Amino acid sequence: MLLSACTLLAIESSCDETSASVLKDGKILSNIVATQSIHEQYGGVVPELASREHQKNIVPVVDLALKTAQIELDNLDAIAFTRGPGLLGALLVGSSFAKSLAWAKKIPLIEVQHIQAHVLAHFIGEDKPTFPFLCLTVSGGHTQIVLVKDYLEMEILGETQDDAVGEAFDKTAKIMGLPYPGGALIDKYAKEGNPLAFPFPIVEMPHLDFSFSGIKTAFLNFLNNNQNKNQHFIQENIHDICASIQHTLIQILIKKLKKAIKQTQIKQVAIAGGVSANSGLRQVLKEEGEKNNWKVFIPDFEYCTDNAAMIAITAYFKYQKKMFVSQNVSPLPRMEWE
Repeated sequence: MLLSACTLLAIESSCDETSASVLKDGKILSNIVATQSIHEQYGGVVPELASREHQKNIVPVVDLALKTAQIELDNLDAIAFTRGPGLLGALLVGSSFAKSLAWAKKIPLIEVQHIQAHVLAHFIGEDKPTFPFLCLTVSGGHTQIVLVKDYLEMEILGETQDDAVGEAFDKTAKIMGLPYPGGALIDKYAKEGNPLAFPFPIVEMPHLDFSFSGIKTAFLNFLNNNQNKNQHFIQENIHDICASIQHTLIQILIKKLKKAIKQTQIKQVAIAGGVSANSGLRQVLKEEGEKNNWKVFIPDFEYCTDNAAMIAITAYFKYQKKMFVSQNVSPLPRMEWE
């Protein structure tokens, strides 16, 4: 692909991070993220509060992104934004801001699908996969094995039929009484625990699909049964419990990934999405890669969780094909893959 020069601003506001990034000729010049701590007291993201926080954050975040990149608004060739999937109120803030700015500056508007952007985050750094490759996309809302044929050509080979693995991490943490977001705490405690201390059942799904609802129920029953015998069971065994549940969730992912590699004979493997920040998953994938001669691609932590840099790099490839949208575009909370 012969790439055209362009400078663009990207905005991400699908959930509870307000982010803006400036890209010039395929290089990320800035990536500013404002997190929302207000949700911690509620044990999860409150949609109405998320949209209000986005409204507070978006102007200073965009301003800082431009200043950090040393780019003026008049230098921009396009504005990109996350159209979906995500929370409607949150998406509305980012899309409305992007549309207004694009209209005022009379420059093109580019929509981006959030999960595809997670996959294309691998093209931000220097170590880039070549096509085709498999990407395990794992987050709070999605768990998928994706066949990536080109920058804008992807096929879902398998996905969760109920809950996402990120939700399973957070829900099991909540069951243990850990504060939100609990997935990171499970990862932290697991480092000092025995992953084989407590075995949990793995639900076998057909083909390359996943299921995580059953393991949450099994985990809840496991804790209830043991707490009936010892009310301090969780506190006394927190490291082993976390290591065991994390080990099980990772094994579910790796087992399906191995199956996908066997079926496709593709040995370039990447991970993307918020759960790709999990140190246990990153380590297991590296070990499996060395053992099975896979070429493994793991994104920098900065590009694992929701961020506008991944929106920018996706928009960059769409800019090359002039894949612009009109001012009539509206957010799609359940936006499918293009």
